[in-house]
Amino acid sequence: MNNARIQAVKLLGKTFHKGGYSNILLDRALNETELSPQEKALCSAIYYGVLERKITLDHIISGYSKFRLSKVNPTILNILRMGIYQLKFMDNVPDGIAVNEAVNTAKNLKLAKLSGFVNAVMRSFIRDEKQIKYPSDKIGRISVEYSVPVWFSQMLCENYSQSQVQSLLAGSVEKPPVTVRLNNLKGDRNEILSGLSELSPVETAVDGCYEISVANVREEQSFKNGLFHVQDIASQLCCKAVSPKAGEVILDVCSAPGGKAFTMAELSDDKADIYAFDIHDHRVKLIADGAKRLGIKSITAMQGNASEYSENVPMADKILCDVPCSGLGVIRRKPEIKYKNYEEFERLPDIQYKILENAVKYLKVGGELVYSTCTVNPKENSEVIDRFLSEHKNFEGISFLEDMGEPFGNYKVTLFPENFASDGFFISKIKRTE
Repeated sequence: MNNARIQAVKLLGKTFHKGGYSNILLDRALNETELSPQEKALCSAIYYGVLERKITLDHIISGYSKFRLSKVNPTILNILRMGIYQLKFMDNVPDGIAVNEAVNTAKNLKLAKLSGFVNAVMRSFIRDEKQIKYPSDKIGRISVEYSVPVWFSQMLCENYSQSQVQSLLAGSVEKPPVTVRLNNLKGDRNEILSGLSELSPVETAVDGCYEISVANVREEQSFKNGLFHVQDIASQLCCKAVSPKAGEVILDVCSAPGGKAFTMAELSDDKADIYAFDIHDHRVKLIADGAKRLGIKSITAMQGNASEYSENVPMADKILCDVPCSGLGVIRRKPEIKYKNYEEFERLPDIQYKILENAVKYLKVGGELVYSTCTVNPKENSEVIDRFLSEHKNFEGISFLEDMGEPFGNYKVTLFPENFASDGFFISKIKRTE
């Protein structure tokens, strides 16, 4: 009694009621089960699909339920979400099978008395030809169509263009690309690409960045051999904005798991002195282990609190300050982020500002700092930088990556999928003038 659908419902219960990162929960669950590869694939598709579409699914269910969703048994609600998701968004699952499997799942989880309710809601949706009745207002429609909270929909519409909003939200309910950074320390490009031929690498707009097709990256021999590391194209652009050079001292103050430090090491031909910090020892080990796999010698992985000054940290030519953030730019990879309360994010700008203020204490005169986040919330991005520059007259914003075209050419840039098929991301570059 542990088929793909039952496992998906159990995982959804853990995610919605206990929290946690979806990728970690799914990997752990699949490793602990005896599902076939086909069942594991189905479980993954349903689990991530429901996470991506939760608000949409709840809107549909509420239209056919005689009870408020808050009054519906949580397991039954997840069974309904799973069932409606298959009806609306999985063309390869016949309607009859979706209904029958949802009913059977309720029975198998000892909720037979409520299986009729599941059957009634799903069949009512089918009778209405599976049409979604959207809210009439723009913000409400966006919220339901792309399964984002109303506050998120409103924040995006107030700050960004229609095309930017569309690209981020449409991408959030599609399968994200897997992009990698080729490790130029292992050989020239053609040699590395020949080792990746089975992964069908496709060149992107960023030199050295390729999109690959792979089910489990860590199982690939080319990964184990250190020919590449996985990194979104926006993060690679962030590293290019730092422009690391041989002989420079570079700090990566919030480094784990280390992808940006690895890219900066490769961009500087492993000849810079890169100090990569994290507050937790076990995450420092992730950086060290990754550098070892890639054959990188220029990275020193160290424990350190980015918001507290330490005399043991050297003065730097360049600093990457990739601060903890709400993650609203990576909802296509971590859809559970969408359902956090906005109040959880309100304290972040002060934390980010504190980290930035501490980081610049290590910057030499004439040195440059790149501030970045994987969010599109202006309060965590441009407002932090504007506040810093207004309070620190010995710093100025400097433009970067002008050769990449729009939206670059400024000292503050917000990236959307429409730019480079990247995650949502913010990059700003400042310089210490005296």
